[in-house]
Amino acid sequence: MSPRRARRKESPAPPLSARGVDRVEEWPDGEWKVRMLRGSGKAYRCPGCDQEIPAGQPHLVSWPNWPGGDDERRHWHTTCWRKRLDRGPGRSRY
Repeated sequence: MSPRRARRKESPAPPLSARGVDRVEEWPDGEWKVRMLRGSGKAYRCPGCDQEIPAGQPHLVSWPNWPGGDDERRHWHTTCWRKRLDRGPGRSRY
């Protein structure tokens, strides 16, 4: 007879505050939807500094506030997002 395996409890969906709340920000380069995240189980690459955002690190995700803009979501370090307009020519805005 084999031993019984312990059953894991299914974790409930995180509360809305853990996932973040969308807000619209107006910048000289247009309107953006922005969501603050506490971190996730996946690493992302920041388009501002081209460095990795490690899994679990708080950061933000942004996308243009126009129909179909959801397909252009990008994960940013918070500081890189605030300083993105200071970048030199030749760099994408997102």
